[in-house]
Amino acid sequence: MKLKVLLPAEVLLDVEVKKVTAEAENGFFTLLPRHVDFVAALVPGIFSYQTTAGAESFLALDEGILIKQGDQVYVSAARAMPGHNLDQLQNAVENELKVLNENEKKARTVMSRLEADTLRRFTRLGGEPR
Repeated sequence: MKLKVLLPAEVLLDVEVKKVTAEAENGFFTLLPRHVDFVAALVPGIFSYQTTAGAESFLALDEGILIKQGDQVYVSAARAMPGHNLDQLQNAVENELKVLNENEKKARTVMSRLEADTLRRFTRLGGEPR
């Protein structure tokens, strides 16, 4: 099978695989080459695949969509992080979450300032905030 993992700005993976294991809302599933065509909404978690050489690799995957059609498997997700072992992947995900949390705090601060500035300007115009 040909596995292609698509992110908004790039093609993360384009490899030949023997099998794919992912998680949907109703649990984990595995796709093999002769599996029936399939569509699934993926939940955030670990996505694994085995290459034709037999190596197992992993992705930390945000929610997304998986489509299997013939010998093609497409995964589209907002974010994904590759890793060859789970320890490495766990560290990468933890670091990414720290960065996301810091960016989220900054965004909240900016939004609070914008809201306060809007209210201040509205008050100066003689209106009353509701």
